[in-house]
Amino acid sequence: MKHNFGAGPCILPQEVFKDAAAAVLDFNGLSILEVSHRSADFVKVMEEARENVKKALNVPEGYTVLFLQGGASLGFLISAYNFAGKNKKAGYVNTGTWSTKAVKEGKNAGLEVIEIASSEDKGFNYIPELNDIPEDLDFIHYTSNNTIAGTQFKSIPETNIPLICDMSSDIFSQPIDVSKFDLIYAGAQKNLGPAGSTLYIVKDSVLGKSTLDIPTYLDLQVHAKKDSMFNTPPVFSVYVANLNLKYMIKNGGVDAIAKRNEEKAELLYNEIDNNPNFEGTTEVKDRSLMNVTFRLTDDSKKERFDQLWNDGNIVGLKGHRSVGGYRASMYNALEIESVKALVEIMKAL
Repeated sequence: MKHNFGAGPCILPQEVFKDAAAAVLDFNGLSILEVSHRSADFVKVMEEARENVKKALNVPEGYTVLFLQGGASLGFLISAYNFAGKNKKAGYVNTGTWSTKAVKEGKNAGLEVIEIASSEDKGFNYIPELNDIPEDLDFIHYTSNNTIAGTQFKSIPETNIPLICDMSSDIFSQPIDVSKFDLIYAGAQKNLGPAGSTLYIVKDSVLGKSTLDIPTYLDLQVHAKKDSMFNTPPVFSVYVANLNLKYMIKNGGVDAIAKRNEEKAELLYNEIDNNPNFEGTTEVKDRSLMNVTFRLTDDSKKERFDQLWNDGNIVGLKGHRSVGGYRASMYNALEIESVKALVEIMKAL
């Protein structure tokens, strides 16, 4: 058994893997890889997946759920285009690599972009305070969890300005109040399913209100009117996401997942804090439950530690190439036994 701490694509429950594998061979007489996205069988899957998102996150009335493509990287641009208002001015919270990319796409959409808060001054190792927010912003955009830096927002920013969040790496990991957001988007490949689909949860009242001329494919209203079927959807990714959503709901939902995630994080952070060979790389109050970043206090032990965790069937522990060190990504499906295995190896160093 390998213990997968990779930052993405995510691991999924074994039951989901088995059901997905079976559907590759037989999905009502065809392979799920060849079934028409217009067939009644798949239309039912798409409808179920969208409803299961609403059920899992308690999405209130007045929101549309979409499964599109392009990952969060396209979402950076889609969000800017669809939420441009009369001022064509947007506020971004810059907490790392992905929010930096979002800032760039906001500018590419022709908006005046204001970084209303940033943690770049300390290498993105903390979540900045949001103070003195301009009142003439069309929207505020932030990234809830920063996979590379290992930080995470612990509360939703309080604002009367339309709020957009890229939740690619922590959606479904804990309960959220969807009503506080005008748009949530998330690549599937961390906690939802295979890479290929991107989840959007958008407030209906904002659709079609942009002051920009939006390219057709980037217009969320177009996709909402077509029930995520404007073009051929990522059939297999949506199918597996739906399997995973059903598994989550059946096994206690997001509340139960959040409890397990907290237990896993506490176990690993306790070892980092109490083992003199290691130190965390982020502010304690802003530590991510999904991506635990740490480093050795003595680099001369690197070869030994790398040998230990490789021999221990652990994969994906290297930190992002831009920051180095180590990163243990602990998405929903990672079992606590894998965290225990890593902790034992850390104790053995």
